[in-house]
Amino acid sequence: MGMKDLEKQYQNLQKLYSALNAQFNLDEKQLQLKSLDEQMSEDNFWQDSAKAGDVSRRHGQLKQSIDEWLGLRGGLSEVGEFLDLAGDDLEDEISRRLEVLGQEIEVINKNMRFSGEHDGNSAILTIQPGAGGVDAQDWAEMLLRMYCRWATGRKDMKYRELETSFGEEAGIKSASIRIEGVNAYGWLKSESGVHRLVRLSPFNSGNTRETSFAMVEVVPDIDSPEFEDLDMSDIRVDVYRSGGKGGQSVNTTDSAVRVTHLPTGVVVAIQNERSQQQNKETALKILRSKLWKITQDLHAKKIADLSGPHLQAAWGSQIRNYVLHPYTLVKDTRSAHQESNIQAVLDGSLDGFMDAYLDMQSA
Repeated sequence: MGMKDLEKQYQNLQKLYSALNAQFNLDEKQLQLKSLDEQMSEDNFWQDSAKAGDVSRRHGQLKQSIDEWLGLRGGLSEVGEFLDLAGDDLEDEISRRLEVLGQEIEVINKNMRFSGEHDGNSAILTIQPGAGGVDAQDWAEMLLRMYCRWATGRKDMKYRELETSFGEEAGIKSASIRIEGVNAYGWLKSESGVHRLVRLSPFNSGNTRETSFAMVEVVPDIDSPEFEDLDMSDIRVDVYRSGGKGGQSVNTTDSAVRVTHLPTGVVVAIQNERSQQQNKETALKILRSKLWKITQDLHAKKIADLSGPHLQAAWGSQIRNYVLHPYTLVKDTRSAHQESNIQAVLDGSLDGFMDAYLDMQSA
C-alpha cells in the first residue's frame, strides 16, 4: 500500500470521525462527568448505597467513553502529522496506526448505538412459558440457561437470580434474573418478546413434533425512577413461602413477596433476597422499572394513563423462531438475521441477532 492509499484511508477515517463527532457530543459528556464527579465528592455520597452504586457505574462508563473518544482524536491527529512528513520510511508505521484507529472507530461506532436513556443500566430479565405445557416450561428453562451463558461466557457480565418457580415435571413456570455489565440493557432490550421453539418433544411417548412458546421481558434496572407517582393503594402485596426445585424448601419463613399493580395487572415476584422486607423493596423497584418501560412503549406520560388491556398485546407474533426439526435454524422475524448452528445459539451465541437488531434500530 502506497502513501496515496494511506492518505485516502486516513481521509475516510476523518470523514467517519466527523460524522460521529456531532452525535457523540463531547462537551455535553464532559459536563455530565463533571456533575457526577461533584456528586461522588460529597461527604454523604455513600449513605444511599443504591444511588451511589448507580452514580459510580454511570461515572465509570462515561469516563471510559470519553477516554476512548479522546484517544481516537489524538491518534488521528498524530497520523495526520506523520502524513505531512510524507516520508516513505513512515509508511509501515502509518499503516499500522491506521489499522488500529480503524478498529477503535468501529468499536466506538457500535457503542454509539447505545444512546438510549437507560441503555447503560443493568437489566432485569424475566421469562415465562406460554402455550405448550411441559414443553413450554422446559423451553423457558432453556432460554434462561441461554441468557446466563451469554452474560457470563460472551460478555463477561454477572447475573443474579431474583426468583425462580419450577415446574412439577420439568422446566420453570417463571424466572427473573438481574444481569449487570456494560450496556447490559442496551444489548438485552433486543430480546423482549415471544420466542418460539419447534422440536421433537422429549415429554411424550410418541416423540412428536411440538411447538412451544415463551415470553422474554427485559426492563432496565432503574435505581432512581423518573416517576414516583406509584400509588400504594394500587398495589397488592402477597407473602408466601419460597420453594426450590422438586418442592424442597429454600426458606423456613414466609419471606417471598409478590406485588401486583392492580390497574395494569403487572406482577413481580421476588424470593431470593435475605428478608421479606428486602424482597418487597426489590419487587417494588422492579415494578417501577416495568411500569416505566410500559409508559415508554405506549408513549404514556404517567402510570395513571396505563390500564390492563394494553398489556395483552405482548403475546403477539414471535420475534424469533428456533427450529430443531425437521431442520436446524434460528431466524429473527424483525431483522431476518438467521443462524444454522442452533446449539451455539442456545449456548449463548446471541451477538449476531443483537447486532442485527441494533443496526436496524439505528439505521
